[in-house]
Amino acid sequence: MTAPVRSFALGCAILLALAACKPQQQPQMPPPEVGVLKVDPQTVPLQRDLVGRLSPFRSSDVRARVPGVLVKRVYKEGSDVKEGQVLFQIDPAPLQASLSAAQANLASAQATYANAKVAADRARQLAPQNYVSKSDVDNAEAAERSAAAAVQQAQANVSTARINLGYASVTAPISGRAGKQQVTEGALVGQSDATLLTTVDQIDQLYVNFSLSVTELEALRRAQSNGGVELSGTAESKVQVVLSDGTVYGHDGVLDFSDMVVDPATGAVTLRALIPNPDQMLLPGMFVTIKATLGERKDAFVVPQDAVLRDASGAYVFVVGTDGKVARKNVTAVSPRNGQWIVTSGLAANDQVVVSGVQKVQDGATAKAIPWQPGAPAGGASAGAAPADGKQPDTKAPADAEQAPPAADASDDAEQK
Repeated sequence: MTAPVRSFALGCAILLALAACKPQQQPQMPPPEVGVLKVDPQTVPLQRDLVGRLSPFRSSDVRARVPGVLVKRVYKEGSDVKEGQVLFQIDPAPLQASLSAAQANLASAQATYANAKVAADRARQLAPQNYVSKSDVDNAEAAERSAAAAVQQAQANVSTARINLGYASVTAPISGRAGKQQVTEGALVGQSDATLLTTVDQIDQLYVNFSLSVTELEALRRAQSNGGVELSGTAESKVQVVLSDGTVYGHDGVLDFSDMVVDPATGAVTLRALIPNPDQMLLPGMFVTIKATLGERKDAFVVPQDAVLRDASGAYVFVVGTDGKVARKNVTAVSPRNGQWIVTSGLAANDQVVVSGVQKVQDGATAKAIPWQPGAPAGGASAGAAPADGKQPDTKAPADAEQAPPAADASDDAEQK
């Protein structure tokens, strides 16, 4: 082989070797798939979770109104009693004796009056014939009037003695459940004061008393003035009781009282709701959690909790734009409930919020948006994904979507901001 041919062959071999050693370009990774939820503004209930204490609808003390020895208890402790039912018996003998004495005094006064009336009538008859002086007539009529007054006083004493004798049978002032006996038989009661014997509570309805801070009330009123919240009237505000096992009590109550005075010790306003208790399942004195629906929040967004993230700056979500770019949006999220947040600011209508796969995206990167469905795997949408338009599933906040009494949502907003 001639020298030029060998040189040409060597050059080709070197070029082939260099081409073989050139690294191959890595294939570009496709954008990650994320499950998104297209959100729209909606009206959701304005609720607050509060702690309250139950109290009887009516409560009445049963007291000894006359002095005497307690003879016996007639009712069964803890049983239901009717208004006017006899509960205790006080020894009636001294009271009966007082009544008899009063009746005797009445009879004496009536006799005196009869005699005085006869004398006065005689004097009036003889006066025209001048058989008696004018002075004698005046004295006779004065004695008659005094005797008549004595009769009235004796009649009043008889009435008082009869009333006191009736108080020997201590009755229930209202219908309800009678409590524990406070005084045992044989005790002397009613000597210096009206001795407490027991208490009757009406519990077929119960009050639940709770309070709301002034700060929260002012925040709610500001939100109402700005148009973001519409508060209900007292009679329209619904209250639900949550039992100790987490279940909701079967009868809803209504807010029936809101105090106008702030308690200086707590800085809160007292509120009260009336709860039906036909089965007497709730008992006075219990502490319960209540869900108070105070109105409606307008133009709010309901977002799954998985979509809301937090850092030092506060709450935020990722949204996927129509160009496939991911953007971060800082939001105000309040009232978490049933796996959802109520977002009051930071989002716009038709935003595609990333719900699943948030760990795969970052601000400014691209992502492939797939409609998200509840129960979808973490990487994206479920097999039966919603249509491509990403219509939001039924995320309207449930009846308990938000907690609140007559005034306070802005406080939550302020915290998030």
